Amino acid sequence: MKQLCIGFVGGGFITRFHIQSLVEVRDCCVGGVASGSMASAEEAVAVAKKFRVGPNARAFASTEELAACEDIDALWICARNDTRISVMEEIRAGNRRRKTPLRGICLEKPLARTLAEALQVQAIAEEIGVPTGYLEDMLFAPSLVRSKEVLWRRGAEIAGRPYLARAAEEHAGPHSAWFWQPEIAGGGVLLDMMCHSIEAARWLLTAPGAARESLVPLEVSATCENLKWTQPAYAKQLSARFPSQVDWAAHHSEDFARATVKWRTEDGQILLTETSSSWCYVGAGLRHTFQLLGPEYSLDVDMADAGVKVFFSREVHGQAGEDLVEKQNAEQGQMPLIPNEPAHYGYAGENRHFVDAFLGRCAPSLTFHDGVEVMRLLMAAYQSAAEKRTIDPADPELIHYRPV
Repeated sequence: MKQLCIGFVGGGFITRFHIQSLVEVRDCCVGGVASGSMASAEEAVAVAKKFRVGPNARAFASTEELAACEDIDALWICARNDTRISVMEEIRAGNRRRKTPLRGICLEKPLARTLAEALQVQAIAEEIGVPTGYLEDMLFAPSLVRSKEVLWRRGAEIAGRPYLARAAEEHAGPHSAWFWQPEIAGGGVLLDMMCHSIEAARWLLTAPGAARESLVPLEVSATCENLKWTQPAYAKQLSARFPSQVDWAAHHSEDFARATVKWRTEDGQILLTETSSSWCYVGAGLRHTFQLLGPEYSLDVDMADAGVKVFFSREVHGQAGEDLVEKQNAEQGQMPLIPNEPAHYGYAGENRHFVDAFLGRCAPSLTFHDGVEVMRLLMAAYQSAAEKRTIDPADPELIHYRPV
């Protein structure tokens, strides 16, 4: 096979990020998009054609039709959290209609809204019987990939393994209304963003080439709060931004979260990850940092600093936009500029990896199983915050836990 023809489920912001990243990925193209509306699907198809990564891409009326199309080789699911099970059911139905099965299915973080739903998504994938990929871009971000390689090779091999990883991601809030609707999203900032931080921190602490199971999570303690968006003035802002869709004052989840996870290595050493996420950050761009500490070394990565800054005086006026950096929160003053966000955040790297995996060149490094394990930690964090106690992530009762 010369190319992997990708179909996208969902036509929104994250799909367009993935499509833009494919400019840097060989041996693939965009074949089609199915979304909640034909208009959304057609807009994503237009992006694929604009960037010349999908010259023959077309909009599909349903996920089942997209999955059944013999021209489509693999699917990238970027739909809303509340649709994950129904989307997988449509893919199963579409795959049954094919002469040749799909070559793979990727799914954007988080895998679902709860651990029970994540396990159901995984079960449907196992029934379909094709390789899977869990899309966690931070594990493919060039700055983190290179940093981990250098610290483990030059630091850990000489002085001993790292023992503490920190990750923080904060911005002013999501793009779309559904993120602010707890029943649809499944939660707030913890589910939306801490999935990045917890998984990246765990990965930084894991020895290169070692299995995920080489680190066992023992305890999770967490805090969730509403620091900004339940205040009357800001709740009113959200209602004005998303009229008739969002009433955060009356019906909210959380806009700030922090979590500490205790891990045990195969030889009994205790490690820690500390993560925080918020939709309350006010500043140019966003805050996105990582730290890794070992006995004789340390690492600091600031993903928001790409080495480029621009300045606009108060005389420069324009519409609000995100043309400088994702989640841009300023239009004047000094601001960071990220020249190539899809590559900087790891989308190009992860898509290159999963294209290679589904073409049979390597095994997927992240699967739906990994997404389930991330969800297990997220549910433990929610329960810890709600019950104000430390949670054992191996507790089977987490399967029944629902944050909303």
